[in-house]
Amino acid sequence: MGNAVPLRLELRSELLQLAAPFRISGRVFRDSPALVVELHHPRGTGRGEAAGVYYNDDAPEAMRATLEALRGRIEAGLDRRALQALLPPGGARNALDCALWDLEAKLAGSPVWRLAGLDGVRPLLTTFTVGADTPEAMAERAAAYDHARAIKLKLTGEPALDGERVRAVRRRLPRVWLGVDANQGFDAASLPLLLPVLAETGVALLEQPGARGREADLDGLERVVPVAADESILDLRELEARHRHFDVINIKLDKCGGLTEGLAMARRARELGKRVMVGNMVGTSLAMAPAFVLGQHCDVVDLDGPLFLTADRRPGAVYRDGHIDCPGEVWGDP
Repeated sequence: MGNAVPLRLELRSELLQLAAPFRISGRVFRDSPALVVELHHPRGTGRGEAAGVYYNDDAPEAMRATLEALRGRIEAGLDRRALQALLPPGGARNALDCALWDLEAKLAGSPVWRLAGLDGVRPLLTTFTVGADTPEAMAERAAAYDHARAIKLKLTGEPALDGERVRAVRRRLPRVWLGVDANQGFDAASLPLLLPVLAETGVALLEQPGARGREADLDGLERVVPVAADESILDLRELEARHRHFDVINIKLDKCGGLTEGLAMARRARELGKRVMVGNMVGTSLAMAPAFVLGQHCDVVDLDGPLFLTADRRPGAVYRDGHIDCPGEVWGDP
């Protein structure tokens, strides 16, 4: 996209409130800060939202400062290719990249999915996430997703307790697709204690069992369950360096810096023989919609972020029959 007409950049910080505290390994979330980018052009406005990557200290206020420092360059006219060289992967680039995609759709009169080379988009089966809690509470919460076909459980790196959590949910939902996410909670000694339970209960995916930087701990592990990288692989460069340790690559736009790099990562992961997943850092439907386009290429989809909020944007993503759909009016339609 070439902009002969200068743009007007608008940056807005928002604090998204969670409906209830959400616990993962080593952290409890009660709200989710976000940065919204708007690019105003005489023929339309492009929007993007990002939360950043908390474990990299990639916070929305720092993202805002980064973009504010580049205001002159951005408002003079910037395309996605130039942005890839201008900013590193992370939330600031994600928000701006998604706003550029949205604006490009407005100016081209063509939806983002078509600009991205797709023939169309379809509703996607998504996981619905249950935060770490007692086994009984997690089973109740999983069952409360009455239309869900896929559930993802947050674990905390405590093999005995985590095993009971998984068993409790499986007893309550014997036929649902079940994945677990440890958020780096296990180590080389504790993970083997959990694996028999995962095999016994038919868990389909184990996400990020160990710490970022300790990927070699997975070498030689009996893969009773496919293992996905989340924190271990942030962007395309890290995909090249660390893919051999994992079966599935979880791409998040906040990690990799936007839909442009997310699509490139999906293509490269396929070339490397990996399955592909799309995830989210929590956010409104404005953050889910670009990931929904990426999700058209993915085997596993985890785009339930708006369901954790007290309020979503309108119009918003539609959750029905275990699927997510993002109509064009949410984002990315001319």
